[in-house]
Amino acid sequence: MLSWRYVCRFCKIDCPFSRICELYTLLQNIRVVLVNTSHPGNIGGAARAMKNMGLSRLVLVQPLDFPAVDATARASGADDVLDNALVVDSLEEALVGCSLAIGTSARDRSIPWPLLDPRECGAKVVEQAGAGEEIALVFGREHAGLTNEELQRCHFHVHIPSNPDFSSLNLAAAVQVLSYEVRMAWLAAQGTPTKVEKFEANSLRSGELATMDEMELFYEHLEKTLVEIGFLDPEKPKHLMPRLRRLYGRSSVNRSEMSILRGILTETQKVARGEPHKRKD
Repeated sequence: MLSWRYVCRFCKIDCPFSRICELYTLLQNIRVVLVNTSHPGNIGGAARAMKNMGLSRLVLVQPLDFPAVDATARASGADDVLDNALVVDSLEEALVGCSLAIGTSARDRSIPWPLLDPRECGAKVVEQAGAGEEIALVFGREHAGLTNEELQRCHFHVHIPSNPDFSSLNLAAAVQVLSYEVRMAWLAAQGTPTKVEKFEANSLRSGELATMDEMELFYEHLEKTLVEIGFLDPEKPKHLMPRLRRLYGRSSVNRSEMSILRGILTETQKVARGEPHKRKD
């Protein structure tokens, strides 16, 4: 029985790990193109942003200064992205083999062009890269962006909706925004959670989650305590307990936390009855 096997459409290998191979190959189909970058530090910053989000293919069109010490310093460990960067003489050369090119634009153009926001950009890039197509995200010069002619070589333009009163983004920051959206779309495509729930991590550190029967005992204890202190009128409950069940139910209470809650209820009952309790003063 080989029904569990998966054949990667890129390497054509039939094995249990082919799906992983395909997902990572998807990111390899995406290149980041920087046109006429003037400051090498911005190249390094862009490389770092790319590696943070799993992208590795950097293409530089006539950079003013590269390789450079400033680029390496700003890369902060993304040296492999810089070392493997491809330096070319024209945007046309940078886009060879691409089926989709998306150019960043910070201002309105005289000729209307299909426009994407960053989230739509990420989804479209991952969709087409997943189909085996080569994709380019194209970024322009720090001071002027891409020319109209360069933008017309792109299938879509993407605009980052920054503060209109201070809309100028650093080049590396712009690369970070779009790389992040690509990664979020990539994670969604493979069904990987895009956030780590802190309460789950805390539960693992503090012990197992409280069981259903333990929670039921807690609810009984809670209801009895609320009646004793006069907060809950058993004749007119007004859905209080169902609401509290919903509250605690979505909190994923672990056993350590349950002990704390039960202890609070016990001491509250002692105070309500006038019995000795932990705080004597």
